[in-house]
Amino acid sequence: MIHLTNISKQHGSQILLSAASFQILAGVRSGLVGPNGAGKSTLFRLITGEEVADGGEISCAKHTVIGYFSQETGEMAGRSALEETMSAVAQVMALGREIEEMEAAMATPMGDDALAALLERYGDAQQEFEHRGGYDLETRAQTVLTGLGIGPDDYLRPVKSFSGGWKMRIALAKILTINPDVLLLDEPTNHLDIESILWLEEWLKKEFKGALLMTSHDRTFMNSLVSRIIEVADKTITTYSGNYDFYLRERDIRRDQLVASYRRQQEMLAKEEEFIARFAARASHASQVQSRIKKIDKIQRIELPAEQKVIRFAFAEPPRSGDDVVAMDNLAKSWPLADHSEKKVFSGISGMIRRGDKIAVVGVNGAGKSTFLKVLAGRTEPSRGRVSLGANVAVGYFSQHSMDILDGGQTVFNTVQNAMPQAHIGTIRNLCAAFLFQGDDIDKRISNLSGGEKSRVVLATLLAQPLNLLILDEPTNHLDLLSREVLLAALQKFSGTVVLVSHDRHFLRSLVDHVMEIDHGAMHLYGGNYDYYLQKSAQLGDH
Repeated sequence: MIHLTNISKQHGSQILLSAASFQILAGVRSGLVGPNGAGKSTLFRLITGEEVADGGEISCAKHTVIGYFSQETGEMAGRSALEETMSAVAQVMALGREIEEMEAAMATPMGDDALAALLERYGDAQQEFEHRGGYDLETRAQTVLTGLGIGPDDYLRPVKSFSGGWKMRIALAKILTINPDVLLLDEPTNHLDIESILWLEEWLKKEFKGALLMTSHDRTFMNSLVSRIIEVADKTITTYSGNYDFYLRERDIRRDQLVASYRRQQEMLAKEEEFIARFAARASHASQVQSRIKKIDKIQRIELPAEQKVIRFAFAEPPRSGDDVVAMDNLAKSWPLADHSEKKVFSGISGMIRRGDKIAVVGVNGAGKSTFLKVLAGRTEPSRGRVSLGANVAVGYFSQHSMDILDGGQTVFNTVQNAMPQAHIGTIRNLCAAFLFQGDDIDKRISNLSGGEKSRVVLATLLAQPLNLLILDEPTNHLDLLSREVLLAALQKFSGTVVLVSHDRHFLRSLVDHVMEIDHGAMHLYGGNYDYYLQKSAQLGDH
């Protein structure tokens, strides 16, 4: 369908791609991976024609419809959520009107040649209309909006009244409603809750028949959908047949093989160069020396790609808390409404969080998970009941608002240093490096960081402090795959207690040993890991 051949692309002095090639094949689902700045977003823009390659060729099959979802929503105003979604298929709707006009024209007398031409145009238009799903456009738009969490009550809401995260869902709904031949998705799960992620996963599996190329920080989402990985790194593109987990294993195998070949070549070159240096001045060996010089000049030198080093930081053992960390007694929370009534969030929650527990708080969007964490962390008072912290409990709290309290004028290094003022400079540098701030990155000002980089700074400062209870609300938001693995490894080694909300299923499976589910205001406790919770909740749903 789409062929990229010997593509070269440069931004300023940075060479992103050099003679790189790959194909997007009909019906094939591919994951696009690579380090930050390697050129993934550039590749999307080259395919859509938003950018032009410096060299090489991009060819696309005729009449191929490409749908591209990026993190830029563009201007959205003046329409309802449903109208905005339907605006993406304006051309298909126009084609439907054209078909109606041609049907009306067929009822009027005309010459044989004119009728034959009209019938040919009508047949082509009908085929295209059907291919684009023209007969159920509004139904599909409604289905997609509902699946992404925007239900019938909100179809007619002005799009300008939605927050940025919800506008991203509308932008995604527009692209899915098009039903394109090639679907390009750049981080589609960033602003979705777990229910919407699961819906999108199923929709892409069962409803979407076209080719898919996507980036995602959600490892489980990518594993369940793709059968091929396209890696952009070191100015080239490498294709792996398999899902993301297969890619990680195969990449390491290929890397080990390349390192072994590199070492063998270096040993061979060293021997040849030693012979040349030793006998260069001897006339009796002149022909042999020249022969070996020509030989090593012709050798294609193996280059090892730059590898991002992941520093393992040994976090200080947190102070030991009592065995009973948090006691909850008939806990309830309601928010006052404008008409003096109350909106109940949850009620009647009693229980104990014990030392060393790693607990996921789950529930549908709007169930009250973030409010529950705020109550636990003492950031908001319960409406009824009480939360009691055990002996020697020191609480650290993270939410998306935690990034707002960072001092934009401070550097990464200064911010981390302020969290651990007694630490040596080397220790602070190692902690920064563990959270992927290496080299000059530690001197970046907070105001110049991306959302993901700010998240990493806040998480680094939390783990640097003598805290033994971490309450984390969506700590994986904005983090790329490598950053999530770094945080996961740190929390797995953390000997204190963790209570968190996350939509990353791989993260939850790898970390938690208990699950608290908020459902219709009540709390259900599951004394097992995330897979145990999924199994038990599915069984309860069947009854």
